[in-house]
Amino acid sequence: MIISVASGKGGTGKTTMATSLALSIDRARLADCDVEAPNSHLFLRPVFEPDDTITMPVPQVDEDECTLCGECAVICQFNAIVTIADTVMTFPELCHGCGGCQAACPAGAIEEGRRTIGTIQHGRCNGLDFVHGRIRIGEAMAPPLIRQIRSRINPDETAVIDAPPGTSCPVIAAIKDTDFVVLVTEPTPFGLNDLKLAVETVKILKIPSGLIINRSDIGDNKVAEYAAMEKIPILMEIPYNRQIAEAYSRGEPVVEAFPEWRERFEKLYADICNLVAGSKS
Repeated sequence: MIISVASGKGGTGKTTMATSLALSIDRARLADCDVEAPNSHLFLRPVFEPDDTITMPVPQVDEDECTLCGECAVICQFNAIVTIADTVMTFPELCHGCGGCQAACPAGAIEEGRRTIGTIQHGRCNGLDFVHGRIRIGEAMAPPLIRQIRSRINPDETAVIDAPPGTSCPVIAAIKDTDFVVLVTEPTPFGLNDLKLAVETVKILKIPSGLIINRSDIGDNKVAEYAAMEKIPILMEIPYNRQIAEAYSRGEPVVEAFPEWRERFEKLYADICNLVAGSKS
């Protein structure tokens, strides 16, 4: 089973929940798909293997063979290759790597080149397998690297995905085709607004979901009322706790800093399993 942990906004405690959940599951894998700002490793401190450099295909044009017919530019919907006057220009950062331009070129003047989009690291900590990625500085598109991280997950294993915050394309790439989404929010107007956006995204993807309300004793009850209206189960409520906040600041997972919380996260996993089983019956 693959469980993704997501949030409509940053700062809700998503990574805190993801790391503690993964550490409470036997023989699990944690995949940090927030490639622009990965930080799960700060809690786990895994021993890393050498980096894997990740590349994607981009067009390389042989100008001696090019007839300037413009067929490559016609097929590219992202303007990654254009013909201007007597030359062909490529914009690798806009390329989605589909290979359409190469297939469309009647002169065979386009070959496949490669460009680096980031790196992926594998590691292990306390019996937990870990993988995360770092996007190359200046790279505009995170989904290709996120899909590479997702490909490292064995479908026969239990995995927890720490998704990027928000509801944009990187989030879709991280949570798509997972078995369950844990949405982490806080009971504030900002938390409720962004939770609604996240719930609509999960609905479109048709993935069962549940809610963790972090710092549940601040704000108001509108998040709980919304969850009841949408029939979203509240899996866990965590009140504001100074000791937990201090452990977070030291990079200590909740279940390791406070062993009594491990039982709650083990129950969380069991509840998720039951909800997934119920959704498939």
